Amino acid sequence: MSQNSPGRRQRSGSVKMRVQRQHPQGHSHRHPGRMAWRSLVLLPFLLAAVSGNAVPIIHTTIVYVPEDLQLGQFAFQLEANDSDNDPLTYQIGDLDAFYFSVDSKSGRVTLRNSLDREVQARLTLIVTVSDGVNDPVSRKITVIVEDRNDNAPVFQNLPYVATIPENTSPHSIFYTVRAIDFDTGNASKVSYSIKEVTPDNTKNLQLFYILPNGSVVLNGSLDYAKNTFYQIKILAEDGGGQLNDVWVVQNSSTYLSVIIEDVPNLEPRFLNEPYSGSVPENCDLGTSVLTVTAMDQDTGVNDQIFYTITNANVPFVIDNITGIITVSEPLDREQLPSEQVLLKVTAREEHEDIYGNVAQRSTLVTITVTDVNDNKPQFYNCSLSSCNFSASPQNSFKGSIIEHSSTRLPVSNLNIAAHDPDKGTNGSFELSLQGPNANAFTVFPTMIVGTGEVQILVQNSSLVDYEISHAMVVQIIANDTGNPTDCCSTATVTIDLIDSNDHIPEFPQSTYNLTVVENSPKGTIISPNITAYDPDSGVLGQITYQLLPETILTTFMVNATTGALLVYNGSLLDRETRSIYYANLQAKDGGNQVGTTVLEITVLDANDNAPIIIGSYFISVDEGQNVSTQIQAIDNDEPDSRNSKLGFEILQGPFSNNFTINADTGEMHSVEPLDCEALEDERGQMVVTVMVYDHGEPPLNTTVNVTITVGDLNDNIPTFLNQSYEFSVFESSPGSFVGEVNATDADRTEINSRISFQFERSSGSSNFLIRSSRLGPGNYSGQLSVDPDVNLDYDTLEPKFFTLTVLAENTAADNPGDKANVSVTVHVLDVNDEPPSIPPGSLQDVSVAENGTQLGLIHTLNAFDPDTNHSLVFEELAVACFKGDSSAGDVCWDWFVLAPNGTVLVNNSDIDYELCDRVLLTLRVEDLFTEKGSHYSQNETLRIIIIDVNDNTPVFEAISETFVIVPEVSPVDLQVATVKATDADSGLGGAITFSINRVVLVEDNGASRPFENLFRVSTTLDKGTYIGSVQVASNLDESLKGQYQVTVEAKDGEEPVHRAHTVLNIFTVDQSYRVQLQFLTTVEEVQSNSESIKLALTTVTKTAVYVVAIRGIEDTRDTRVNVKSVMEAYFVFSNGTALDASDLNVLIPSDPVGLAELVKLGLALIGPGEVTKPTKEIELIGIIAGLAAFLLIFILIMTLVLVLTTKSYKRKLNAMKALKVATTFNPATAQQGAGIPGTNQYNAEGANPMLNHPLDPSHDLGFHEDSISVTSMNSLDENTVNAPADDNVEVEQVKMQPTDPSDKEVLVAALNLKEPTKAAYLNTTFTTTDL
Repeated sequence: MSQNSPGRRQRSGSVKMRVQRQHPQGHSHRHPGRMAWRSLVLLPFLLAAVSGNAVPIIHTTIVYVPEDLQLGQFAFQLEANDSDNDPLTYQIGDLDAFYFSVDSKSGRVTLRNSLDREVQARLTLIVTVSDGVNDPVSRKITVIVEDRNDNAPVFQNLPYVATIPENTSPHSIFYTVRAIDFDTGNASKVSYSIKEVTPDNTKNLQLFYILPNGSVVLNGSLDYAKNTFYQIKILAEDGGGQLNDVWVVQNSSTYLSVIIEDVPNLEPRFLNEPYSGSVPENCDLGTSVLTVTAMDQDTGVNDQIFYTITNANVPFVIDNITGIITVSEPLDREQLPSEQVLLKVTAREEHEDIYGNVAQRSTLVTITVTDVNDNKPQFYNCSLSSCNFSASPQNSFKGSIIEHSSTRLPVSNLNIAAHDPDKGTNGSFELSLQGPNANAFTVFPTMIVGTGEVQILVQNSSLVDYEISHAMVVQIIANDTGNPTDCCSTATVTIDLIDSNDHIPEFPQSTYNLTVVENSPKGTIISPNITAYDPDSGVLGQITYQLLPETILTTFMVNATTGALLVYNGSLLDRETRSIYYANLQAKDGGNQVGTTVLEITVLDANDNAPIIIGSYFISVDEGQNVSTQIQAIDNDEPDSRNSKLGFEILQGPFSNNFTINADTGEMHSVEPLDCEALEDERGQMVVTVMVYDHGEPPLNTTVNVTITVGDLNDNIPTFLNQSYEFSVFESSPGSFVGEVNATDADRTEINSRISFQFERSSGSSNFLIRSSRLGPGNYSGQLSVDPDVNLDYDTLEPKFFTLTVLAENTAADNPGDKANVSVTVHVLDVNDEPPSIPPGSLQDVSVAENGTQLGLIHTLNAFDPDTNHSLVFEELAVACFKGDSSAGDVCWDWFVLAPNGTVLVNNSDIDYELCDRVLLTLRVEDLFTEKGSHYSQNETLRIIIIDVNDNTPVFEAISETFVIVPEVSPVDLQVATVKATDADSGLGGAITFSINRVVLVEDNGASRPFENLFRVSTTLDKGTYIGSVQVASNLDESLKGQYQVTVEAKDGEEPVHRAHTVLNIFTVDQSYRVQLQFLTTVEEVQSNSESIKLALTTVTKTAVYVVAIRGIEDTRDTRVNVKSVMEAYFVFSNGTALDASDLNVLIPSDPVGLAELVKLGLALIGPGEVTKPTKEIELIGIIAGLAAFLLIFILIMTLVLVLTTKSYKRKLNAMKALKVATTFNPATAQQGAGIPGTNQYNAEGANPMLNHPLDPSHDLGFHEDSISVTSMNSLDENTVNAPADDNVEVEQVKMQPTDPSDKEVLVAALNLKEPTKAAYLNTTFTTTDL
């Protein structure tokens, strides 16, 4: 059985495996148990060797079987051999033998039951082989079930239902589907597509699209009014794979139901529009007229509707809930501007729409106020068209009429209008005449409905006589028969009579001769005035003029007042059509008397006719000849005038320079013989435009085209379109098309322009063929191809191109030598064997903001392949996540996706800069069309930089220290506390600025007091941590006790700004803890040793020492030592507590080493500090009180002196004895402890008796005679501290001799407590002077 190629697994059949044998020099001494096991395994083989027959050896260890193998097909071959060539028998066993059958003789294994890799990917068989001689040999083998693409993708978490608002922005991801394919490799990669959208798939298919990660994206705008539901059919396909030896792509589909959620984005809509109603005038208030109804078009929202009438000053109101319109004011139809009242009703939704606007719509409601007969007719002095019936009516009118006027003639200058504002039959009334002259006239009309014009007509003309009366009077009665209570109105009319006319107008001449130029414009004056005379006066003497007959009025007109004659229509004045007109001019006076005269009007010529061309001009001629012709034309304007004199000119055109023309005669000649090939027209035609013009003003012209057809002669040779040609062809492509050469022949006819192509014999021309074909008139191509019998070899060809010469020949040419040639270079191309590459410019860093602020496309990769035919597909190989210089694990593995076309898309909205700030995509590109060599480019890396967004709040570090402040020694700018904070963001978003929001002093009694501008904070940066230094901003009150609670705010520097707060407790130490230290040294010495003093004090007290002042002191009378300077200071623990003078008097003596150092530096006394300086008034009171107290004490002292003298004398004698012993004691018994202030006693601990360390009774110095003496010697009367370092007096070393036991001194006993030393020490501060 043949083996598969390297790197591939064997699909079926036998598999031969190499067995790695144990080296002879195996480490058996290290594994004795393993060697024993090996011995047992080899034992049968040894026995077989002894017996002379070897056992079979099984070679098969692992085999591969595809899961789509059919039942009964060959699965694999069991490989075993026997060195004795005994026939072998094969068997298989174990649980998984259920799937296979084995031929016991050949070892050929076939499939008995179907396989499924997804159920069981690995099977185990026990193969048993027997040679019939030895015991059967068994071996366990592994069967690997190879995957085949037998599973379609399976959608997870069905069903898919999404609800989205209709105003969702386009390109928004609103749902994500997920399908899993249980196959492996490419067959497990699932891609998604949308196949159908219901309803209206044609229209809505592009409304959605799906990303490679299954995210469904809205690609357009939604409208709840159009569709409330979509069903999207989503297809999931795997990457394809082999199944039953066929490449199969599996797919499955499901539906995503998208429910559109209505949002308030539409205005309300009125129902049953238009709205109209009616109501009678004078009706009761509150009368219902009609109801308007509106509804919310956002049916899914159905908001409450409120109604309002938006136009003002209307007698109606509307219920804002029900929409019922009612009467709100008294209605008088006649007082309204119109009986129809137009209301603008607005329907408004209760809530604003999604844009923050008021959702409302308006409609018009027409209400007609019907009439009631409540008005009588009235008379008005006006014409009916301009009457204002809101004005006051009149009852007196005046008119005139000519005497003896005809019957039914109306009285002139009389404007009477009668009006009843009621409507219809309610507004009808009757008219009649009364008065002294009622018989001479009648009224018209006798019945009016609503409004009408009233006329007085002549009824009896004989009674209308100017000579009888110059004026006549009548009364008009208007009677409303339907209103009996207030029915009638009366108007008096005075009629003035006018005298008649008795003269006729006369003209001075009976005939007038006039002239006018033809085509004169309208209004041209022919004669300014032709007047007649009438002796009548007034209106009767006023003359008006008129032209007769009426047909003349289409051409001329006359001024009716002045008699001026003018042109009415100049276009009718055409001399060539009519040269003279006759008309009658009529004069009429005010009494219609008429006189006439005759007008003779002659029309003068104007240049209004263009020349007329006679004949057409088409000329044919062979090329190489000249052309001559003459243009003929006439002009219909007046003969022998400039208007009819003609001239000739050739207009500018393509061929205007090829011809000349005589301007007077019109004779036209060619400049040179004609050439057919010089013409672009295929028919060989030349068109020359000739203009014929007259000499009138303005000159008129006419043009004519002269067409010359030039016959073709064969006088041109072929011409190639290019100077050279360059083609390419792939190697090993016999008969393939190479390229095309093109040539043209300028001759016009087909026979004269026919071209054939051939190769000029040369090296390589035999490898190609050329075929001629006609593309068009005079245009031929020669198609080059590889000879079908020739196989070009790129590897052996040198050079890699051919240089050919192609000839073009005119087959109809008289001279066969008239040929054209062109050079053709043919390059031989290699096949596609170059791998693709990704340009470095395409791999530049990409920046993406965190938190999903950027979705969709963020970058497009470009790839390059030098092969001309390629199809490039990008592939993502690995994803690496980094935070700073460290790996971030796989936190970013699904943040981005690389599409096959090179587009990089955001695949996840959980991008977090704080988890990962750099993503490295390892990728490559594949050329699907590669024929040879590698399909893939080198692996490249695209770096995606995650841009930080300010989404983290500053975080304060825990404060473990206690902050203490001493106001008296805390100047402005002193740092009293620090805070530290960090922000996970970067840049300005992570830049922290500190500020103080609030300062509160919490006093010891629990009371709180706020302060402002007491502290300030400055911000510094140290290795990524921001430090806020809290400093004193103004002088602090030294008398306040308690702690300051300072609220510090930390905020970052980028919108949106984040803030955090912490509270600092700063303990304050007030003046009551100020301690005064007195020194034996000068101020200058204390100042120079101040650091050493502070160090010693700090060492002893374990506190921070704050020195307030160092000053000199002059009065030392109240002390036993010569104090020269004072240091005032505070002693403060880190927890905010402080030591006072009494505490210090306990602590300092308790440290012998520290005490000795301080004494060495000059420390003498410890006492309370001076807190305040008394005022002069207090000092005066104190002096007076002190003097009084002094007198009292002086008297008491003098009294006690006598009593105590005896006891004091005895005590001093005892002290002198002790001094004698102390100055001569044995150095071996010298006490090395610190001296006890106020005594000459030392102890090892340096303890002070005030600290509850009483002296042992055996150490009594023997000073006492009574209790008073004991108390005096065991006290700190002056707080004097011994300074042994200042004297260093050496004494002679003597041996101590014991004294009388009865004279034992306590001092000697105390000194004997220490080990003997070689130096003696004198306490010089205790002298006989003190005694």
